Amino acid sequence: MLNCDLCPHRCALEEGETGFCRARTNKDGKIVANNYGRVTSLALDPIEKKPFARFHPGEQILSVGSYGCNLRCPFCQNHDISMADETVDAAYFSPEFLIKTALSAVDDGNIGLAFTYNEPLISFEYVRDCARLAKKHDLLVALVTNGMILEDPLLSLLPYIDAMNIDLKGATQSFYDIVKGDLETVKTTIAVAAFRCHVEITTLIIPGLNDTEEEMEALSGWLASIDPAIPLHITRFFPRHQMKDKPPTPKETVERLRDVAAKKLRYVYTGNC
Repeated sequence: MLNCDLCPHRCALEEGETGFCRARTNKDGKIVANNYGRVTSLALDPIEKKPFARFHPGEQILSVGSYGCNLRCPFCQNHDISMADETVDAAYFSPEFLIKTALSAVDDGNIGLAFTYNEPLISFEYVRDCARLAKKHDLLVALVTNGMILEDPLLSLLPYIDAMNIDLKGATQSFYDIVKGDLETVKTTIAVAAFRCHVEITTLIIPGLNDTEEEMEALSGWLASIDPAIPLHITRFFPRHQMKDKPPTPKETVERLRDVAAKKLRYVYTGNC
C-alpha cells in the first residue's frame, strides 16, 4: 500500500487502486497520474473568463482540461469531466504537442496556457512537465484550481507558474465539509502562492450556505491580512449538478457582499450578474 502525498486526502492505495480524485493510481509500486496528457477540453479563451481581472487583461490564453477532481462540490458546473474517470472521452496531448499547439495560437493572440475546467493539480506531473517546457518558449502558465494541494508539491511547482486563480469556497470548515475538502490546506495554498506569483480568488455564493455578511467579512478580512491587493471575484450560483432545486443567487446578494468585501480589499469583482 502507498500513500498519495499530493493533497490532504492522502489516499492509501493498494496496487491498482485509484484515489478519491479518480485520477491518481498505485501502479507498479508508484503513484501515477492516469490522466497524464489526457485532454477532454481545449479552447482559446479570453483571460477574463478564467477569471483573471488583473493579469494580462484583454489577452487570450489556451485553456486545457482533463478529468477528475479531489473535491465533491454538489454544485459543480463541469461535473461531466470533474466527476469522470479514465473511461471519459479524451485525446492524448504530450507536453511537447501541447506546447506546439499553444505556440501555433500565438498569432491569434495566445499568451500561454491555462490549466482549468477540471482540477488541474491532480495531474501534477503533467502540469509540471508542460509548465517547464512552456517557460522555455516564453509562454505564460496559469492555474485555475481549488487549492487542495499540500505545501511541498506546491512549492516545487510554483517556480513555473505565473498566475493562479484559487477557489476559496467559504470561510468555514463546515462549508468545506460539504465539498469534502480542507479549508486550512486551501488557505496555505493562497498564502504561499501569493508571494510567488499573481493570485486572484473566486468565491461562489450559494444561498443559505455561504451568503452571510459575517462570512464575507471573515473571508475578505483573512485575504486582506495576506495582501489587500489580492483580487476577489464574487460569483453567482446557478442550479447545477446535484443542486438543481436551489434557486440562483440573487444579484442583490452578490452586490451586498461585494460592498462588504470592498471594505477590506482593493479589488472586488462580481461575475455572472
